[in-house]
Amino acid sequence: MTTEVAGRRKLFTRRPASSGLPGGSLTLGTVVLWLSIIVLLPLAAVLSRSLSEGPAEFFDAVTDPRALATLRVTVQVSVLAALINVVMGTVIAWVLVRDEFPGKSIVNTLIDLPFALPTIVASLVLLSLYGPMSPVGITLNATKTGVVIALAFVTLPFVVRAVQPVLIELDREVEEAAASLGASNLVIFRRVVLPVLLPSILSGAGLAFSRALGEFGSVVLIGGNIPGNTQIASQLIREQIETDQPVDAAAISVVLLAIAFVVLFVLRIAGSRLAHREEQK
Repeated sequence: MTTEVAGRRKLFTRRPASSGLPGGSLTLGTVVLWLSIIVLLPLAAVLSRSLSEGPAEFFDAVTDPRALATLRVTVQVSVLAALINVVMGTVIAWVLVRDEFPGKSIVNTLIDLPFALPTIVASLVLLSLYGPMSPVGITLNATKTGVVIALAFVTLPFVVRAVQPVLIELDREVEEAAASLGASNLVIFRRVVLPVLLPSILSGAGLAFSRALGEFGSVVLIGGNIPGNTQIASQLIREQIETDQPVDAAAISVVLLAIAFVVLFVLRIAGSRLAHREEQK
């Protein structure tokens, strides 16, 4: 009897986990089809368009001095916006999880506002606040600072919502044990909390950077669209479309897609390795 029970347990152990959805093959086929229609086919169309006049034309389009200057500005302001949100997004997530204060639910809802708000509205609000007639006496329109602020606004939720669930699930007993051994709050955060949060911070930073890389609406008014200074890639792409240069516009789009993919891939690999290292401790 014991042998029979052991055999049954072994059989149950070997049984593969089910996804919980009926018709696994059908579900997988539906997912692949949907991703192909929504993601793969449009990407293939842009890539095909960018190479429609040959690799030489593609190379000329992406190495044009104005294109290079615009890409450089785009990457710079996107990195700055992502870094700002890495710090402030983590702080906001910490406050929302660890502190209790009046209006907490309202603040928690406001974090998601950039997801729902049309980005052109954000640009209009920023222009009204920091434009030539600024009520606070600060003029930031047609400056890189204004562009960074606009990008930081629309990308803030990515870091907050990536870090917040991890903080909620974080075991407080480890922090209490470290505190009982005399560790300061800074040491506890750096040695206990930060290693656990780092994978989610990297994930949120990657999403924020990628979103900023292709942003248009939030900077269209506050940015000023000055070539080599505040013009970002999405604005250059729009100009190229309007001046009948679709191949050049597609080439710039492919470069943006490549940059976003590489950054997301690298940060995801780094985050996975960090998470795996923490699990082994």
